[in-house]
Amino acid sequence: MRRYVFFNLQQSFELTDDEYEKLMLEGHRTEELLSYDETPGASKVLNELIDKGHEVFVITGRPSSSYEASRRWLDEHGLERATLYCLNKYGRDSFIKNSNFNLELEDYYKMSFDYAIEDSPMAFRFFDHMPELKVLVIDRPWNHECELPGENYTRCFDWEQIRREIGG
Repeated sequence: MRRYVFFNLQQSFELTDDEYEKLMLEGHRTEELLSYDETPGASKVLNELIDKGHEVFVITGRPSSSYEASRRWLDEHGLERATLYCLNKYGRDSFIKNSNFNLELEDYYKMSFDYAIEDSPMAFRFFDHMPELKVLVIDRPWNHECELPGENYTRCFDWEQIRREIGG
């Protein structure tokens, strides 16, 4: 049985550039995005945090063209109070300028947070400018063996542990 241990799906599935592009297009179709299951406990914990006064932002590296479907998915899973942003993390998106939901890196770097919840080791570098940030790393096959880059990173195995770490 093959273990998929890379966040980069092109690497995990040994895809050509053309195959990877087709996979990404298919994976970001509205019907596909709306079919994804929720990680057990995520909505419940996030709503509890919002109820306690925490401001919750969902910042995704998905292309801005997936915003409407992603917003709908969040709403259908009880997260209508969470703010959604599409962050142009990798410089591959042609964003709608001056929109309310797109973030370029220079805008993101002006923001501050107390906590970040992340599963991609490729995204850890986007937290370097916030040394006090507490990063909760959701344990996944593609990050299980990666070394966490600092003492402010904590590996979490479920949303109950995330709740405890934040103190909710």
